[in-house]
Amino acid sequence: MYQQTTKSITITVEPSYLDEESNPEEFHFVWAYHITIENNSGDTVQLLRRRWHITDSNGHVQEVRGEGVVGEQPVLEPGDSFEYTSGAPLSTPSGFMVGSYLMVSETGSTFDVSVPAFSLDSPYHTAAVN
Repeated sequence: MYQQTTKSITITVEPSYLDEESNPEEFHFVWAYHITIENNSGDTVQLLRRRWHITDSNGHVQEVRGEGVVGEQPVLEPGDSFEYTSGAPLSTPSGFMVGSYLMVSETGSTFDVSVPAFSLDSPYHTAAVN
């Protein structure tokens, strides 16, 4: 589990490898990641946009940007949380993701909330030995 707090918004990430959706012989590895967004601030906030940097073990970086998450732009009142699960495919057996959410407060000010970097490791991943 990975966790990071920015401006009283806590992001928790739990990645898991999806063996049944992966095909290592075809260099297709798939992960799910479950995210919880908790609003520990005193203001109502809304998630407007997401940005991801997905890096495979060869160093190839894919940037993903878009409106909201899983088709939603959730509004979180103080003390609320929002959870969702999404997925990421790679052509290598390991990698990592890091990202951010653009949020807007009830006063109209926007700010970025960091999503902690998290590793994507499959059972087919072997660590380098020095």
